[in-house]
Amino acid sequence: MRIAMGAGSEVLGTPMRPQDIVGEVVAAEAEGFGSAWTVHFSRGVDALGVLAVAGTRTSRIDLGVGIVPTYPRHPLALAQQAATAQAFCGGRLTLGVGVSHRPVIEDLHGLAYQQPAAHMRDYLSVLVPLLREGSVCYRGNFYEVDGGFTVPGTSPVAVLVGALSPLMVQAAGELADGVVTWLAGPRTLGEQIVPRLHRASGNRASGNSPAAGRAGPRVVAALPVALTPGPGADAGTARRAADEVFARYAGFDNYRRLLDREGAASPGALAVSGTESDIGKQLRRLADTGVTELWPIIFPVGDDPGRSRRETRALLRSLATV
Repeated sequence: MRIAMGAGSEVLGTPMRPQDIVGEVVAAEAEGFGSAWTVHFSRGVDALGVLAVAGTRTSRIDLGVGIVPTYPRHPLALAQQAATAQAFCGGRLTLGVGVSHRPVIEDLHGLAYQQPAAHMRDYLSVLVPLLREGSVCYRGNFYEVDGGFTVPGTSPVAVLVGALSPLMVQAAGELADGVVTWLAGPRTLGEQIVPRLHRASGNRASGNSPAAGRAGPRVVAALPVALTPGPGADAGTARRAADEVFARYAGFDNYRRLLDREGAASPGALAVSGTESDIGKQLRRLADTGVTELWPIIFPVGDDPGRSRRETRALLRSLATV
């Protein structure tokens, strides 16, 4: 399992300047991380624009965004943007897409949040061929697209789906390169998401899918991570800190159902936290479930937030570069 590094802090509720997010990607490459991920929020910066700039400032590190909401963006327009960003990233970009949440799509964007799984299947049926070949001819219930674009210097862009529900995981396995999850713990990943994803990806072999012939599915799991600071601190300290930082996610129906499946009362129960030994055991369990990449969202614990984040990052760096 590869250990990535997160760039930006919008998940923590503290937005950063685009230039500073780029700086964090540059730092991650200098520290030896193989990949860096950043989020795309409808109320925040445009992540693909940020990664395009980061691509010109780096040379080795893989770059990923999770997730770009589908409803507000026509798949042809998003494919054009991602292909352009890929030209700046030198083939190192991964695009994560998802349907977001009903309050975001309906209240903020003023769009109908209808049949999300069927919408995603149509969306991927347009997006993935465009990002592989530059053109598509597709007639579906949500989109009818016949054409494409030309972006000199680009290359195919891997597509992951923000998938938690069975139908969304099925679509990801059949039509995309895998999934990217947030707050999915070992139980949900190991018992539901990963097995269903691998079964669905078997349909690629027929050649009837736009993702046919690709490698095995990727599973990128984003989770809160914190090293418990100093002697005397217990696991409850980190859980309480995570609950405070990530409390808003428990208010979304998708994540509430996810917490219920995990048997977790709150987001803090799903944090990867504790001593170095504790964190090592939790990471091995995630790897055993079939997670191919950990996207750590580092959160502060204790009275010295800066030190907490630095020590957690140093631990992850040591594990990522072994």
